[in-house]
Amino acid sequence: MNTVHSLMLAGQLDERGLRLWAAAEADACGWGGVSAVARATGIARSTISRGRSELERGEVLGSGRVRRAGAGRKRLVESDPTLLSDLERLVDPEARGDPELPLRWTAKSLRTLAGELRELGHEISANSIAPLLRRLGYSLQANRKAREGASHPDRDAQFRHINQQVSAALDAGQPAISVDTKKKELVGDFKNGGREWRPKGEPELVRTHDFKDKELGKAIPYGIYDLASDEGWVQVGIDHDTAQFAVNSIRSWWEHLGRGRYPKARRLQITADCGGSNGNRTRLWKVELQKLADRTGLEISVCHFPPGTSKWNKIEHRLFSFISKNWRGRPLVSLETIVNLIAATTTRTGLEVYARVDQRDYPDRIKVSDAQLAAVHLQGHQFHPEWNYTIKPRRPTHTKR
Repeated sequence: MNTVHSLMLAGQLDERGLRLWAAAEADACGWGGVSAVARATGIARSTISRGRSELERGEVLGSGRVRRAGAGRKRLVESDPTLLSDLERLVDPEARGDPELPLRWTAKSLRTLAGELRELGHEISANSIAPLLRRLGYSLQANRKAREGASHPDRDAQFRHINQQVSAALDAGQPAISVDTKKKELVGDFKNGGREWRPKGEPELVRTHDFKDKELGKAIPYGIYDLASDEGWVQVGIDHDTAQFAVNSIRSWWEHLGRGRYPKARRLQITADCGGSNGNRTRLWKVELQKLADRTGLEISVCHFPPGTSKWNKIEHRLFSFISKNWRGRPLVSLETIVNLIAATTTRTGLEVYARVDQRDYPDRIKVSDAQLAAVHLQGHQFHPEWNYTIKPRRPTHTKR
């Protein structure tokens, strides 16, 4: 028997083919052949003997089968009839919050499930759990944002109103912008979601815990997206996300980009969410917009998206989503890094983004009196004036240069 060639052949066979091959080799060796093949291949003598019996009987199995029907180890669910029901009870979503059950919110790893099943008297390994879960209709799934909460009855009508206002502004050659605050980011060598290509085995090392660095602080990106020119402006603050910060970011956009793009502008159309620093109920937002109107001579018209519909704001999927893709997997180690990554964001459609740091302090919890609010030259639209309004300059001026 050529041991090397025989072992090479054995590696290409399935379980039954290997057994029959070993039996044929043993028969060819004559007396003591079973022992010789067993020593050379490591196959058990009993397996070789079973193969010899099959050869003698001339047993033929169905196409693709390696065992007789009913042969082999019994399935777990057949030998352990309560296994599936106990497993489903442990992972059932309706039962996960019951404090009397052994598993609750965080106990869904395969290893933990296997351990709990063993405590219930089942003999099972972690590797055997996944096929059973799939059999029960479970699969690995991440959270998906789909619930918008209660829908306002005039939601669609407000969408139409926003579209009419923005379309009218664009048709008249007036600027229309979408504004919002992007998610605050910790500055430093912290983990940033996503992955980027790096030399194999050389991941970027970051801190284990995401505790704010007192020296580096946090970054607050406030964005302005120009709906007509596919252009973004992001002002990165370091203090508080207040209405003063939001309006000052809009003012910076106007002074650096806006008035150059729209030299004949008389009106600025803004679309914004209902909450946050630019919320429709925020008094300081309206007071600061009045200052902006006085400074620029622009009429400022604002349309807010209804509650629970912020994802429809253009800035979310025209600007912020691409910024997140551009810096994914990269630690935001400094404000300079953040600004550079934002400014380097582009798209196939030609998006351009400009960014700068705002080092100013913005105190929070500023109180706005009724008299200050009353001094705002605010005119509500006929349709939902709490969502739609125009603020006019308090004195007739031309747009300042």
